Amino acid sequence: MTIAELAEDRVVEAVYAVKTKRKLRTKSGATYLALELVDSTGRIEARVWNDVELLDGRFAEGDAVRVLGRVERFRDRLQLDVRSLEATDVDPASLTPALRRDGDELAGFLEFLVAEISHPGLAATVHAVLATCDLRAYPATSDDHHSYAGGLLEHTVGVATLCRETAQLHPRLRADLLLAAAVLHDVGRTLELGRGPGFTVGDEGRLLGHVHLGLRLIEKHAEGLTAAQKAELLHCVAVHHDARAARTAEAAVLYHANQLDAVAATRKVD
Repeated sequence: MTIAELAEDRVVEAVYAVKTKRKLRTKSGATYLALELVDSTGRIEARVWNDVELLDGRFAEGDAVRVLGRVERFRDRLQLDVRSLEATDVDPASLTPALRRDGDELAGFLEFLVAEISHPGLAATVHAVLATCDLRAYPATSDDHHSYAGGLLEHTVGVATLCRETAQLHPRLRADLLLAAAVLHDVGRTLELGRGPGFTVGDEGRLLGHVHLGLRLIEKHAEGLTAAQKAELLHCVAVHHDARAARTAEAAVLYHANQLDAVAATRKVD
């Protein structure tokens, strides 16, 4: 039974990957395990209340586990009450949350967007950076919008498309700069996060964050840009989460396109 098929009061026996594993205590001092389980269709919180020490020794974070439990509702969200679980020989990577859209189609559209960049230095920088990054292997965020393998590719295409359309509506915008920044704005995620199913944040990611890591990567491959051009590209990427810090129209547009794509991907439609 996939996670997408889970429903309240269902008894479940299935194989999932352990995205996160924490040993915590209740208010009364009893030990329990707080887990986040994932498969290719989604994720669910899980709790182990009984036989904690025994079950804790059977698996580690990142393992694929066979789970027996019951689906319950807690604070308006489904949660799995685990009765038993043990590690399996299933490849955890096969249980990584995945794209719902066609990855090849998205990759082809990204190629089209990159080909729209006519400035030689910006185009060379974008090509060089993308050659080091596998956007299809990573999420755009680990636990918010586009939080599945390929989510980074999907989000990048979404943001870049919004920026391209905005530049066509407002010709005073420097379209090449805006489009290059949009394509590269989240490349730091490929350095911040580990591979699925956990997409665990590494030490550099935890200490520096994806924006800083992305800026370092872009600067490394920006030999074809003048100092001013490089600064403008880096500025757009640096402030794409902070509208108040934007000092150019292109940086402000990138901020809003990033916000719009993130909200559109997560906001429930009534």
